[in-house]
Order: sequence, then C-alpha cells, then structure tokens
Amino acid sequence: MPISTALVPTDRPERYIKQLVSHLGHKATTALSADGRATITLSDGECVLAPSGDALEMIATAADAEALAVVQDVVTRHLLRFAAQEELRTEWTEPVAGDELEVLSPVASDYLLTHCTPPDELLTELVTRTREATGGAAGMQISHDEGALLSLLVRMTGARRAIEVGVFTGYSSLCIARALPADGHLLACDVSDEWTSIAREYWERAGVADRVELRIGPALDTLRALPAEQVYDFAFIDADKVSYPDYYEEIVSRLRTGGLVVLDNVFQAGRVFDPAFQGENQVAIRRVNEMVARDERVESVMLPVRDGVTLARRK
Repeated sequence: MPISTALVPTDRPERYIKQLVSHLGHKATTALSADGRATITLSDGECVLAPSGDALEMIATAADAEALAVVQDVVTRHLLRFAAQEELRTEWTEPVAGDELEVLSPVASDYLLTHCTPPDELLTELVTRTREATGGAAGMQISHDEGALLSLLVRMTGARRAIEVGVFTGYSSLCIARALPADGHLLACDVSDEWTSIAREYWERAGVADRVELRIGPALDTLRALPAEQVYDFAFIDADKVSYPDYYEEIVSRLRTGGLVVLDNVFQAGRVFDPAFQGENQVAIRRVNEMVARDERVESVMLPVRDGVTLARRK
C-alpha cells in the first residue's frame, strides 16, 4: 500500500546510483538505464532512483508499511555508507497509498480548463445533460481539456476512419466526429442503449450523425469481427478496464502506419502506482501499460493528463 519519496541534495547523484546498483546487485534485482534511472527490487519492495539536477530522487514502494520501512532502511544505509565524505540528508515523506496521491491538483486542473479552447454551447449543454441524466456516473465523461486534445489529435493525424470503445453519452465521440472530414467515419462501440440515446441526439444536433456508426454490444466482439486490415487512422479506448489489453491488441493490429490509439485512465486514480492495489482493473491496466511500452509496433508516450492518457502511434 505505501509509497514514499525522498529528494537528497547532492552534486553526485549518478555516482551514488551506480554504486547502489553495483553493491546491491548480489542481494536484489537491479536495473540501470542509459538515462541514469535505476530500479532496485528487494524481497520487501522496490526503490526507483533517478538523478534530478543537483539531487538524487528516490521512490520506495511496498505492500505494507513494515515492508516499506525495510526498503527505506536498506537503501538509506547503503547510500550513507557510500557518501561517507558528504553529509547527505535523507528524509522520506510520510507513506501514502496510491489512491491518496494528488496526480493533478485542483489548482492545476482549473488552470488547464481555463487555458484551452473553451467548449461551445452544445458541449456545455451535453455536460449538464449528462450530469442530470446519469447522476454519479457522470464522472465517466471525459473533461473538456481531454476532449479538446482528442479533437486536436484527430486533426493532426489527418484521420478519416476512427474507432471509439466506450461512448457513454457521447462527449468524446462528438469531439472526434467533429474533427473528422465530412466523409469521415467513426465506429462507436458501447453496450448501453440508454446512455447512447443521449449521444445520438447530440450527434444529430451537431450535424455529424452521418459520420458515426454506433454498434451496441460487447466491443471485443465488434472489433474481432472487423476485417484484419490496417485501415484505421485513430482510436480512443475508454471503456471497461479489464478488457483494455484485448481492445488494444485488436485495434493496434488494424491501425495504418502513422495511425494513433489513445488510451484513457491509465493511472487508475494513482492505484497503478501502488502494488497493494490488485483489483482486476488495476491488474489489467498495468498489463496494458507494459504491453504498450514494450510493443515494437508502436512508439508511445504516457501523459499526466487527467487520470493518465497514453498515445501510441503505429510505426
């Protein structure tokens, strides 16, 4: 459950990282990357070390507070031993669970929302309608800045054929469909007639209903029934998290060269950072995050946008 960090001022962070990796290699699994970032995996937990300007940044994680204390102690003791000629200050933050991390502060969130192209009346009305119609489920709707990002990405990729997995009340599909050319096509997959009925209404009012093909039913069945051809330009995945690895695989195999797939909620409100969270959603999202990072078919980047967004471009 706990995560703790420490920022140790020093002008030799790279040296200490290499020493820790070398010395602890006989009792732990260690890895050192070309950019100086290292991971030390002990039986009790893990510590990530990275040079950060004139400081050494450390992130310790473990399944419980007792195990975390062991990880902190092992790393701190060895670090101070190597720095005998330098008085290092190693102060770990109080342990927090992954879902207690403030990935995006309210101040930053408000600033982001007020410094992008504002939503028009139709999108604003859809937000209100969704809140009134779905109650607590309204949190499933993407934020305005994420919708603006989707529109920009569709236009920047020159997309004509797109896929959306997870429609809800249609905010994201509206942002995608509007950004497509007049002869563009969006295959929208969802399982709810009730919520997508709201989406249909707003597609009509926006004048893009002819660009959207809604298919009600399990999205995985819909995707697997598509021709195995690389003809799609853009895809957005924002549905049940357990199926993300399967959605990703079915979609990326059908993307053209230069095509882009966007995955939402890859942070799971911070829970993916915390090994204590082993729910099926967190396990599936960790799996797809690893899949994308290691997929040689794509180049990818994970962005701290809202609850985490991954962009993967087909090579």
